[in-house]
Amino acid sequence: MKLEICANSYQSAKNAQDAGAHRVELCQELSVGGITPSYGLLKQVVDKLSIPIFVLIRPRGGCFVYSNAEFDIMKHNIQLCKELGCQGIVSGVLNTNKTIDLIRTKELVELTKPLSFTFHRAFDEVVNPKETLEQLIDLGVRRVLTSGQESSAEKGLLLLKQLYEISKGRIIILAGGGISSENTKKFKETGLKEIHASASSTLPSDQSMFSIPLTYSDPQKIKAILNAL
Repeated sequence: MKLEICANSYQSAKNAQDAGAHRVELCQELSVGGITPSYGLLKQVVDKLSIPIFVLIRPRGGCFVYSNAEFDIMKHNIQLCKELGCQGIVSGVLNTNKTIDLIRTKELVELTKPLSFTFHRAFDEVVNPKETLEQLIDLGVRRVLTSGQESSAEKGLLLLKQLYEISKGRIIILAGGGISSENTKKFKETGLKEIHASASSTLPSDQSMFSIPLTYSDPQKIKAILNAL
């Protein structure tokens, strides 16, 4: 079973590599569910680390319905990630009725090639997850990140099992959302091949008016999950 760590900084990505994680999903602003990392962060991580780097392509927080301008930004960022040497893209687009925007998502998948494309947790908002899974397979999506449409992957375990059975090896079900060393075994027992975790801890702020606690990927928590695999 592989462990992907959601890292929001260079240090978090380095912690993931040093602790033995198999892959990093690089993003920033976890407080809004993650957005595309800056050019400087991307370049630093790709240049300095050897672990596979997948990059979140999401121009802002909020819904997954995007304007033409936002969609253009997403495409530019995918091209930039390819030029920098990243190994994968994590993205996706929805319609206002909570179905996949097939035309735009297909465009992102095609632009990503030959890199791996992961459809992110926008999947957890779709109205028909089983039908949507088949659509993602048809689009050539390599994996889907999902909590089983619940607040945590542990609560969504039943749907995760069903999606895994439907997938039949055609797409990877990447379980994510509240995964820790305490519940990792439950996902392994279902047959799932990959899990996604932030394995995060926080450092206290310096109490200035602009400060918020610093969240980082904790190497001890990462190692604990890996030991439980």
